[in-house]
Amino acid sequence: MNTETGSPQAGTAPVAATGPQASRSRLGQILGVTVVVIVVIGVGLWWLVAGQYRETTEDAYVDGNVVAVTAQVPGVVTAIDADNTDYVKAGSSLVKLDDTDARLALARAEAQLARTVRQVRAQYANVGQTRANLQLREVELSRAKADLARRRELVSIGAISGEEVKHAEEAVRAASAALGMATQQLAGSSALIDRTSIATNPEVLAASSQVRDAWIAVYRTNVPAPVSGMVTKRNVQLGQKINPGISLMSVVPLNHLWVEANFKESQLRHIRIGQKVNLVADVYGDDVVYHGTVAGQEAGTGSAFSLLPAQNATGNWIKVVQRVPIRIALDPRQVAKHPLQLGLSMKVTVSTRQRGGSRLVTPGSQEHGYRTDVFAHELASADAVVDKIIAANR
Repeated sequence: MNTETGSPQAGTAPVAATGPQASRSRLGQILGVTVVVIVVIGVGLWWLVAGQYRETTEDAYVDGNVVAVTAQVPGVVTAIDADNTDYVKAGSSLVKLDDTDARLALARAEAQLARTVRQVRAQYANVGQTRANLQLREVELSRAKADLARRRELVSIGAISGEEVKHAEEAVRAASAALGMATQQLAGSSALIDRTSIATNPEVLAASSQVRDAWIAVYRTNVPAPVSGMVTKRNVQLGQKINPGISLMSVVPLNHLWVEANFKESQLRHIRIGQKVNLVADVYGDDVVYHGTVAGQEAGTGSAFSLLPAQNATGNWIKVVQRVPIRIALDPRQVAKHPLQLGLSMKVTVSTRQRGGSRLVTPGSQEHGYRTDVFAHELASADAVVDKIIAANR
């Protein structure tokens, strides 16, 4: 028997909280559910408005041209005018080779050209001489014929003997033969200069070609920068004997860069050429947003062009999602304001709202070509040297 009055009996359930505490609990639950609903609705609206029109990847890197600097003639390096991290302009000297042998060869070629021009001048003079000799033989033949006619008149009246007539006839034949020989000599001399001038004579052209070859060999002992850009990967040293085609260094034109973005194959469905792209570089962060356009897609996945392509025709095949490189063209003005370097990581977001374009390039699409005019004036300078030698010996 429990003697304590007012004490709760065993097995009695606790009374539920009431009042302000219960109200606050119910309010917190309602707020939590409301926040979740708002977030879900917001995400859904974002997906409907923008999310479904975006494809993003962080597997993207800055790419560009790495222009190799090579010599066109063999030689020994005597000077290096630029090193790694230097900025050079197109046409500026990068490496100089010993030009002693090349200059000696040029001097021999120039002397040969001068001698050839003088020999051709002699050929022109010889033509004039043979032409004068031809005229002389024509006069002698005419005189011999006239003498023969007179002697024939005299022999008819018995003033001279028939033997003298025979001598006159022999003189005519000799003069005629001499005229024929002179004619052939004139033809042979004229054949050497026919329809040509001194500058266009075949012998002069051959000697001129040798001068051009020798002059260009001297010119090419100075190795220029093919394009403007930053020097990198210098591996040439002073005194090194180099051969044509060996890479001496490289020049990277940092004003012409693009981005290679590797998208999953499942992301390619709505990506089209010409779509707008936003890019963020890790080096600058979200403070700098680059604007570009989709320039094109590669012809295959990265694994298809790898050195050792995967052999999928095996029993232990595992599907791996492939990635396709997509070329993103950058705005040159933004690149000039915020410079980039090769290999920097980028975050790429493609806006796929406009889906009317082509996914792959089609015939007639814009091509990306490159050229340099650094070597375009080599022959023009050589022509000036040739013209000067011909004018001096004409």
